[in-house]
Amino acid sequence: MRLTVLGAGSWGTTLAILLNYNAHHVTLWSYDTSHTRRMNEDRENKDFLPGFQIPFDIKITSDLLSAVNQSDIIVTAVPTQFLRSAVKPLVGQAFGDIIFVNVAKGIENQTLLTVSEILIDTLPTIKKDNIVTLSGPSFAEEVSRQIPTAVVAASSNIATAKSVQQIFMTPYFRVYSSDDIRGVELAGSLKNVIAVGAGIADGAGFGDNTKAAIMTRATAEISRLGKVMGAKQETFAGLSGIGDLIVTCMSKHSRNRHVGEEIGRGRNLNDVLAEMKMVAEGVPTTRSVHDLSIKHNVELPICNAVYEVLFEYKDPIIATSDLMTRDAKGEH
Repeated sequence: MRLTVLGAGSWGTTLAILLNYNAHHVTLWSYDTSHTRRMNEDRENKDFLPGFQIPFDIKITSDLLSAVNQSDIIVTAVPTQFLRSAVKPLVGQAFGDIIFVNVAKGIENQTLLTVSEILIDTLPTIKKDNIVTLSGPSFAEEVSRQIPTAVVAASSNIATAKSVQQIFMTPYFRVYSSDDIRGVELAGSLKNVIAVGAGIADGAGFGDNTKAAIMTRATAEISRLGKVMGAKQETFAGLSGIGDLIVTCMSKHSRNRHVGEEIGRGRNLNDVLAEMKMVAEGVPTTRSVHDLSIKHNVELPICNAVYEVLFEYKDPIIATSDLMTRDAKGEH
């Protein structure tokens, strides 16, 4: 198969190497010509995935049109808020039976669209049944070291999901299939917001009890919004839901948890983001989730507390106190 990976961050580079391992013909695209040049010279992504060799038979380019030319599958590993502008030069292309595999996790600001919806909105010649979202607890740093990992491939067409499942499966990267692309996209996006909240709790000096409460109750509110938006409840108890939530809230690799931790320690959000090379998708998605809670009239107390701390400068201690002193309720 001929595959193109759009986005040469840590995850895009990792997946390019993984697909090459599976003997596919892989092209890796970066929007940054200087970044492309360095990767071609070093055969390593020193900016985002240092220490891992990029095989010489992976083509690395900044020419978008040539990158996607004759591809059977296009993998979009561009952060959600930049995806629309990244693929806009492809408007007018006839994609036919080309499959798009999204691996980003976020909800676009203003439009409140998931990634599959952004793709259809921007590139209307893509067939809805040819879009797959690949998501789950899968830090690039660990997948690159071939540490056993399990994810889910979801599409409105289960046959498409199963074809992508086979293409990405390796002895160290296990892929399950699902027909609930809406649930998988929402679960993967919303858990990033909760991970920021878990980091805030860490930075503010709260304990394991607090983080466990955040993660457990967050599962309830994430699935609450998902149900209203047409997702399947069981998806939020799966790899893209509770699985990804656990690893993103707990891991030292988590950019979203890191941002929250620094905020919990009293630092300014803009200063924290300015010193990061990679994107923490949970920050802009927090805005989108806040808007979705209003749009759908769904109560999301933890997500909204994260919004208040990040964008309304609410003290994390006060935000936590407000969560703890809400009216008593039944658990289910």
